Amino acid sequence: MLGLAGCLVYLTLPSGAVAAAFSAAVGYLAAVVTILGVRRNRPADPLAWLVFAAGHVFWATGDIAYAANSHLLGYQPYPSWADASYLCAYPFFVFSLFRLARGRRAGVSRLIDAGVSITGLGLVYWVFVIGPIAGDTSLPLLGRIATIGYPTASVLMLAAVLPLIVRAGRRSPSGWLLAMGCVTVLPGNVVYTLFPGLLAQYGGLVYGAFVCTYICWAGAAVHSSSRTPDAGPERTGPRRLAMPAAATMLVPVVLFVEGGRAPDHVDWLAVGIGSTLLVLLVMARLVGFVSQVQSQAVQLEDLALHDPLTGLPNRRVFEERLEVAVAAGSSQVAMLDLDGFKDVNDRLGHAIGDRLLTVVAQRLAAALGDDRGLVARMGGDEFAVLVSDGMDGVVARICAALDRPIEVAGHELLIGASIGTADGTDTDDAGEVLRRADVAMYAAKHAGVRHRSHQSELDVVAGEQALLAAEMRAALDTGQFRVVYQPIVSLPDGRIVSVEALVRWEHPTRGFVSPVEFIPVAEQNGLIVELGAWILRTACAQAVMWRNELGEAAPERMSVNVSARQLAEPGFADVVASVLAWTGLGARHLIVEVTETAVFGGGQTVQTVKDLHELGVKIALDDFGTGHSSLGLLQTIPVDVLKVDKSFVDGITMAGRHAVIATALIQVSNGLGLMAVAEGVETAEQAAELHRLGYRLAQGYHFGRPVAEPDFTGARVAVV
Repeated sequence: MLGLAGCLVYLTLPSGAVAAAFSAAVGYLAAVVTILGVRRNRPADPLAWLVFAAGHVFWATGDIAYAANSHLLGYQPYPSWADASYLCAYPFFVFSLFRLARGRRAGVSRLIDAGVSITGLGLVYWVFVIGPIAGDTSLPLLGRIATIGYPTASVLMLAAVLPLIVRAGRRSPSGWLLAMGCVTVLPGNVVYTLFPGLLAQYGGLVYGAFVCTYICWAGAAVHSSSRTPDAGPERTGPRRLAMPAAATMLVPVVLFVEGGRAPDHVDWLAVGIGSTLLVLLVMARLVGFVSQVQSQAVQLEDLALHDPLTGLPNRRVFEERLEVAVAAGSSQVAMLDLDGFKDVNDRLGHAIGDRLLTVVAQRLAAALGDDRGLVARMGGDEFAVLVSDGMDGVVARICAALDRPIEVAGHELLIGASIGTADGTDTDDAGEVLRRADVAMYAAKHAGVRHRSHQSELDVVAGEQALLAAEMRAALDTGQFRVVYQPIVSLPDGRIVSVEALVRWEHPTRGFVSPVEFIPVAEQNGLIVELGAWILRTACAQAVMWRNELGEAAPERMSVNVSARQLAEPGFADVVASVLAWTGLGARHLIVEVTETAVFGGGQTVQTVKDLHELGVKIALDDFGTGHSSLGLLQTIPVDVLKVDKSFVDGITMAGRHAVIATALIQVSNGLGLMAVAEGVETAEQAAELHRLGYRLAQGYHFGRPVAEPDFTGARVAVV
């Protein structure tokens, strides 16, 4: 729009010296703006833009000479010093456009493309423009040179910018402005040199087009998109093939047109030279296309067969090699899964996790050593090893390699692994061998040991767990789970102050399925996240119902157990917040119970606990005293309630050391201002002793078993 405005202003000025002076002022201003654009935007190729500014200076100087001729002579000699200055500007423009359209380091293919464009356009230009002018002896030599020079420069500029116009992808505003400037130059030069008779009538439009070009090119330099060139990575496609194809077709077009117009005056020498050059250039370009396709095919094959992060072979390669090994009767497979890798990702970020995987891959490859085998990344933090024999030695070296700390970005990480091994005994199915190793690996992880070899009984356990997992999915969908509530009472009066929500499963054929059986399976397959959310919604809705029905007799708080898998979900705090909003239960009436092992590793689980506490939800540390560093956790996470494990309550009525830990824990709770709940109270004697030690909250079968509807208004179980 600004270029069009400049052109319109030019048209309002009186022709001659004043208009030429205005054009010169715009040209010098364009040079200054271009230099300022380089300083502000810091483009990738500043030299190209500075050369552009030099071209503006030559063009504007030509305008000054044009104005001087008009003012001093009253006419324009042709050619003149103005034409010399104009023509000197074009090499600068062509150089800059070529670099900006193709990048600073234009490859051979881009140079060939430029040659194809220049040769094709040059052939047409020679036959229809240069040839007739060169043969016109009525013009003086300098006049013929100038007349040929202007359109020639325009053709070279158009050929330089053509790849930017036709290339695939989105063009920047800076690129469009460059192209528009070139388009406005071409008709102006053609009219100025080949049709001078039109200047008397349309001279304002012709010269105004050059003013528009000044503004377009200056705008291209100052626009922020000039920081990066439009020349992107080379791609083979229809548009790239269209250029050499169109240029080649210019030869028969020239022959048809020229033959039809003057069959006896066809410039066969020009056509022959042009067609020969085009054929050679197009052949060279096709060779480049073939080489590029072959190179890309090699890269694609490498990407298809190797893990891009670690460089190890991927699952596809491993399975193919395993099939060959099984057929040969010499297959020993180890499946390896890193322990604690998710915590590293949660705590330190995925970039550190990726670098850790790379180091682990290098150590696994080194542990394999000179053995003829294969190490592959199967996905995530799972790796696989294939050897023909000697797997025990390989596993020992892998364990030794992973026992050494891994230093990544200033962090010293100690990562463990669960390893399962299997061989091709009694099977010729590669998939079966891989499945056995996978089963053994998960058995090792579940048992807390480093390595397990596959045995037939593991299949039975795995099958039962898989069946149980499938039935759990159906149970959740058909409503087989139910929530029961165990009272938490105050001492010594036995008043129910809160309840703990517990899940129960009544299977239609199995009958009662203990949580000890199905909760670990749900943890392993991730169903605990959905099951836990359902328990939370059900418990909170029940708490609100009791408060509406019973008033002050309703339990003050609802406790809900949350697993480590749930805490590891980044959005779990939002889930709790939405449940509270949906049910209308106040956050202060909800207690989330977490185990010490769930938050011991830190990372996302600890952050989730902190987010829940910020919502106003109370945090209870369940089974307190049985974890790795119980007292240390009290400084790591926000805790409101300590639930003293049943193991410290069982022998509390016995003389001696049995009550020492229970006594110490109530003192810790009182000192930190926390509520302490004694779990597993089964007798009145235990309740009385706990009260004597200072406990004011307790839970256990002595006060009530988990039921769907506890008796909140009935007789209380008091401490004697």
